[in-house]
Amino acid sequence: MSEKQLRTREEIRAEMERQGISYAALARQTGQPRQAIYLVLNTNNPCRFGKSHNAAVALGIKEGEISNGRRCA
Repeated sequence: MSEKQLRTREEIRAEMERQGISYAALARQTGQPRQAIYLVLNTNNPCRFGKSHNAAVALGIKEGEISNGRRCA
């Protein structure tokens, strides 16, 4: 089984520039809120919980599962 290669914030921003896409377009592609995408890519946020975690996983910055907001039992 092959592991997905994690990407850095810089790699994602460079790819956005090469493709000419905006934060809003990337948010639509990944199904994540635009503000979460912006904050994940432009701050030193550890992306541990909530929307920032989901955005980081969707972008391939970190491993994990995208949560649906429900609490664990």
